[in-house]
Amino acid sequence: MTTTQAPTQEFLLPDVGEGLTEAEIVEWKVAVGDVIAINDIIVEIETAKSLVELPSPYAGTVLALMVDAGVTVDVGTPIIRVGDPASTGEPAPGPAAAAPQPEMAIDLSNPAASGGGEGESLVGRNKAERGPVRRARKGSASPSTEAGANTQMQLQGAFAPGGAESDEVVASDEPAVPATPAPPAPEPVDALVPARATDPAAVRALAKPPVRKLAKDLGVDLAACRASGPGGTVTRDDVHAAAGRGAAPEPTPATMSASTPASTPASTPRPAAAGGARETREPVKGVRKMMAGAMVGSAFSAPHVTEWVTVDVTRTMELVERLKDHRDLRGLKVSPLLVLARACVLAMRRTPVINSTWDEAAQEVVLKHYVNLGIAAATPRGLVVPNVKDAHDLALPELAAALGELTATAREGRTQPAEMAGGTFTITNVGVFGVDAGTPIINPGESAILCFGAVTKKPWVVTRDGVDEIVVRQVTTLALSFDHRHVDGQAGSQFLADVASILEDPASALLF
Repeated sequence: MTTTQAPTQEFLLPDVGEGLTEAEIVEWKVAVGDVIAINDIIVEIETAKSLVELPSPYAGTVLALMVDAGVTVDVGTPIIRVGDPASTGEPAPGPAAAAPQPEMAIDLSNPAASGGGEGESLVGRNKAERGPVRRARKGSASPSTEAGANTQMQLQGAFAPGGAESDEVVASDEPAVPATPAPPAPEPVDALVPARATDPAAVRALAKPPVRKLAKDLGVDLAACRASGPGGTVTRDDVHAAAGRGAAPEPTPATMSASTPASTPASTPRPAAAGGARETREPVKGVRKMMAGAMVGSAFSAPHVTEWVTVDVTRTMELVERLKDHRDLRGLKVSPLLVLARACVLAMRRTPVINSTWDEAAQEVVLKHYVNLGIAAATPRGLVVPNVKDAHDLALPELAAALGELTATAREGRTQPAEMAGGTFTITNVGVFGVDAGTPIINPGESAILCFGAVTKKPWVVTRDGVDEIVVRQVTTLALSFDHRHVDGQAGSQFLADVASILEDPASALLF
């Protein structure tokens, strides 16, 4: 009976940002054989700007995941193949079943060994309930594809005596399989003791995609990790231990003996040197790669000038405490950063050149009549600068809500490329780390960035009734870096002084 092949669609990795060229597959949200609908989330990728979840443009059955998790591919590369589930009644083939493997002789009397039915394991994974499997015979047909060759090598290594540090072979009363080619007739098979699923030297290590990515980043071989997770899976702690960050497994006599024969049972991997690894390497990719390129480009294209001012912000801190109890701000995060953000927006009215950009190609200064206020946020994946769109139009409660949502999304690593595009001015808050000040680098496409230092109690000279007194006040330092090609010292100083005056006396905001 002839069946019609189901139509298939290949989803190409899209450009989810502005001119992005590559992305890393972080985690697949679907598996081969899953039935998906249009707009179902299928994969999480990391671009040069953020983590992005991609929806499927097709409905159907997942036939193949064409890129492994942890691999970086170019935009336009096929990453998943989807077929029409209505036109086929058979389960979609897995990655290892994409091509026939005539070189493997399998006992078809056992459904688990034949590869049929639900729960078929991945290549290299040995289940205890799987039936006996004969080794590939010498002289059998060579695999027709690279995937087939890898499959054959993994299976031979897992089941051949001594091939992959397999368990000891138990002698069988049945005659051994001949080493020379023989007609494919039913013969007794070798009685092998199934390899332990938790033995990393005997089978392909079991680990979730995030754990595999961690191992790749730390340069750790998963097969060398002790599997302490449920079902013999490798956990994050196991990877850290193998990398020398935790307790390494104790060496056994088998691991310390250089004369151990290859046919001996699998032993505990040799631990790292005492004290852990002396060096580790982390690939520069994704957000970190984008940040590095942007900072180099900005630092060596725009001449930076940085000015500082130290401010008594005692009144601002008192205002923050009062605003926390205001009915319009209940449930919102009210902090000195909120007041500073509002002060910057107001100060730009007097010095609009701060909110501009230099167009090198046109040799023009582009003045922005809107404020997209960026807030630099440090995340586990690197520095990101999402911005509050049209911050100049927002009242204080609206600005507080926008800042809270922006920072929460950034901490979760879910900031989208559109949320980081189009910024006009940036604030970086180093005070949360207890740092007094810094010389920030201007975000590309902008003309200035303000560094907000830690608020600390210090002795301060206060003049009362013409008499100077030393009192304890809450003080911070502001540092403004600006593009000196078109923002001169007078403009930069005026803007910084205006922001400082608002923080020193919030009532002065009425003058702007």
